[in-house]
Amino acid sequence: MVKTASTMLSLGTQAPDFSLPDAEGRAVSLDDFSDARALLVVFMCNHCPYVKHVAEPLAELAREYRRRGVAIVGINSNDADGYPEDAPEAMREEIERRGYDFPYLVDESQEVAKAYRAACTPDFFLFDAARRLVYRGQMDDSRPGNDRPVTGEDLRAALDAVLEGRPVRSNQKPSLGCNIKWKEGNEPDYFG
Repeated sequence: MVKTASTMLSLGTQAPDFSLPDAEGRAVSLDDFSDARALLVVFMCNHCPYVKHVAEPLAELAREYRRRGVAIVGINSNDADGYPEDAPEAMREEIERRGYDFPYLVDESQEVAKAYRAACTPDFFLFDAARRLVYRGQMDDSRPGNDRPVTGEDLRAALDAVLEGRPVRSNQKPSLGCNIKWKEGNEPDYFG
């Protein structure tokens, strides 16, 4: 398990466009969420211990905030050839097991992950109604093995601020997780 931190994309960045298939092959695009009060993009996968650690609380958070007008989308950018547990068939099983009620998309080319400068799983990006980045970072301080409960405190505070029309605090901590499993020769240049 390689610990990798978020790249912390610049606040104010406009949400990069995407059109990706979900685990069933249906196309989902950024435009599909144009009426949402906010958009939460989560780079995630099935096999990462960090994602597994937050999976059920994330599913609960998604249900709660979707009722409040937040659109949520999960994107799996891992190399499914090298990591078959992250292939679309396994994603369908994960959706059922975890109760995800948001689109879970396949970024087979990994170009969307690169556009968002995603680095790890999970990696959270919250955009306001104008699709400007207002939060990127951790769900909370809980990590596998540190005995802190998964509360979603940091992400919830950002979501609540957006929904209440308040500024999101600028002191944001990077998410920490497994590195995205890049295809050989496809590693992004933003790691230096």
